[in-house]
Amino acid sequence: MTMDVDGRGRAILNPAERFATGRDGVDMDAPTRLVSSRTVFEGPIFTIQDQRIALAKADGGRTMIRRQLVHHAPCVVMLVQDAITDRYLLEREYRVGVSGYTFGLPAGFMDPGEDPATAALRELREETGVEPAGQGAYQIERVADCYSSEGMSDELVHIMIIRLRSWRKELTRFDADEHVQSAWVSWPELRALPVTASNAVIAIQAEALHRLRSVC
Repeated sequence: MTMDVDGRGRAILNPAERFATGRDGVDMDAPTRLVSSRTVFEGPIFTIQDQRIALAKADGGRTMIRRQLVHHAPCVVMLVQDAITDRYLLEREYRVGVSGYTFGLPAGFMDPGEDPATAALRELREETGVEPAGQGAYQIERVADCYSSEGMSDELVHIMIIRLRSWRKELTRFDADEHVQSAWVSWPELRALPVTASNAVIAIQAEALHRLRSVC
């Protein structure tokens, strides 16, 4: 077992090694094995798979676990700032998870083979009609790549901030059952509104830190 040493010469265990083998004997450094996977639901946005996974044990054996996986396409979430007027683009639409209309940020699914930046600009144009006025008219800052709920879903969310120096208004393009309103709001207005989606909150908190550093 390797050990790090702190500034006072005290031994520190490698954090990963602390969790390598628990009391139940599961070896968390060994690869897992997917034994079976059965699709139990298939919809237009996601599928649900019933899986059995074998976990390796330190004694060479295996232990079986069962999980349900929500298989979901990766997506993008964008906090969009008009850098000239210092306003932010906010959306409102119906969200079935809370059975009501909520405030949020522009977001959407990535198409197969699409990179996050391309998907973000496409979704921004389709949902709000906002499009950068040229290649040098915007800047994209990556905030984080997060799993929305890694205990049950493989949905990977690419969170970013898009700063627009110049933009134009194009026609929106919604799906048949998609109804989205959008508006530009000030930073104090954005902070005062009840945005509760976790990925949007991460983007807004990242911007709050950015604005704090910029005045220090």
